[in-house]
Amino acid sequence: MNYKRVIFISIIVTASLYSYKVYTDGTENSNGLLTNEKAKAGKLLWQEYNCIACHQLYGLGGYMGPDLTNEIGLKGKVYASAFISMGTSRMPNFKLKKDEVDDLVEYLACVNKSGEYPLKNPGITPWGDITISNAIRP
Repeated sequence: MNYKRVIFISIIVTASLYSYKVYTDGTENSNGLLTNEKAKAGKLLWQEYNCIACHQLYGLGGYMGPDLTNEIGLKGKVYASAFISMGTSRMPNFKLKKDEVDDLVEYLACVNKSGEYPLKNPGITPWGDITISNAIRP
């Protein structure tokens, strides 16, 4: 058999196996963060009201409002509930029901548990992955 063909076939097989690993292992829910039904409902509300247009999660999103990645951890659920319920001069009052506000706060609590932003002391592996020793919380 031609050695070029052997090299080509081995590259294809290796790429296929790597893709399989990434798409199966890499898509698992990290730490089971969104297994909570209230958090799932909160995520849907986050998307429905397009909160990302003004706010950021992990530095991605709009710049009108603050990054909400760790706001629950910093200021607490009661503070977030009050802000979401009443709005402010810059944030509209969406007239959400109490259970909708609770769902949204629960979603933000799950985001808060998933890590910290901005990253502190990130490292990079030879494969291009970012390792963070202090961003993932138990």
